[in-house]
Amino acid sequence: MQRVTGKGCHGQFPFPQMTDMAPSTDADRSVNADRKPIRNNHGTMKKKPLIATAAGVALLATALVSRAENPYYDPTRPHHRPDGFTNTDGKRIDKSPAQLWRWIRENLGSGLPKPPQTHVQGYNGFEVLKPDTAWLTDNREQVSFTWLGHASILLQSGGLNILLDPILSQRASPVQWAGPKRKVPPPLTMEQLPPIDAVLISHNHYDHMDADTLLGIAQRFPSAQFIVPLGNERWFQRQGITQVKGLDWWESVTIGTTSFHCLPARHWSVRNFADRNENLWSGWAVVNDAHRFFFAGDTGYSDDFKAIGERLGPFDLTALPVGAYAPRWFMQDQHIGPEEAVRIHRELKARQSIGVHWGTFELSLESLDEPIGAVRHAAEKAGLADNEFRMIRHGETIRY
Repeated sequence: MQRVTGKGCHGQFPFPQMTDMAPSTDADRSVNADRKPIRNNHGTMKKKPLIATAAGVALLATALVSRAENPYYDPTRPHHRPDGFTNTDGKRIDKSPAQLWRWIRENLGSGLPKPPQTHVQGYNGFEVLKPDTAWLTDNREQVSFTWLGHASILLQSGGLNILLDPILSQRASPVQWAGPKRKVPPPLTMEQLPPIDAVLISHNHYDHMDADTLLGIAQRFPSAQFIVPLGNERWFQRQGITQVKGLDWWESVTIGTTSFHCLPARHWSVRNFADRNENLWSGWAVVNDAHRFFFAGDTGYSDDFKAIGERLGPFDLTALPVGAYAPRWFMQDQHIGPEEAVRIHRELKARQSIGVHWGTFELSLESLDEPIGAVRHAAEKAGLADNEFRMIRHGETIRY
């Protein structure tokens, strides 16, 4: 295992069992206690999403907010609260019951999202490339980016194999018999992954922090380091994953010659009906002498990106979310749209950006293929050069 060092991190190095763990909630324990490592069984995919069900769950979650004390609370940090965390402007993203009911009514009566039919024909129209797994396994020199669908990325940089928000499961859900189902299969299996050195998680929503995938990674790659926003390390420890480090915004940890920076994002967190905003959310920068990479996770627009661009930019490559944005009246606080993604690309001083968080799970009302044209239009409107903001195929690897 490579030596790991950190700045402003919680715990000792290299990644021991942590002793400042807050007690788990009964709700979280009941959901995750019996989860088993991932099984690569992709099955037959239905075409009807469960957005209305998700909305109903979200409505209930707003009524059952956290009452726990924040064990990390630091009154000198504006995004800290005695009961958890908030965004840099001091505002939490909380929808009123009226707003949630409006979203449910609009979804049930609209027939949305419709199957892809503009840029691809049907769900099977998405081309899924099979990555060159032999090359990925052998490569320790060249920077590469492989899109695994949704917000899942395999980044090779600084001689490390790094996964970001990996989900290989069939559903973005606490259970695999209900919840939003994958419409496009993952381009590779757990067994085909190269040796993983680090796993970055942006927040604890189920489409970004998938239990089966993470447990499978920990089992297959026991030396992998899991790096998460502050508070989320407690979930990993409850699963028996001790190679985990929780970071606050603007803190960093280093593996070899590569530093990992936990950065602000405008979002929220919830894993069960009793932990709303108890755990931090974030974006990530992966920086070494050869390459500077930024990953936004899930986020609404904020001035945070100007600050990130000033302090850590320019970036060689950024991965920005471009899907799950409709309807805007409901999603804009928590999910940027294509035009905002292009704006953030510029504020980060990025040489190139790749759109992620689209084309895999139906989590909002736009069709899965709509971001393809919407990003192209936003980039042309902003006067970006060809391929300055790219939309790539599932499983595609870009070498730098």
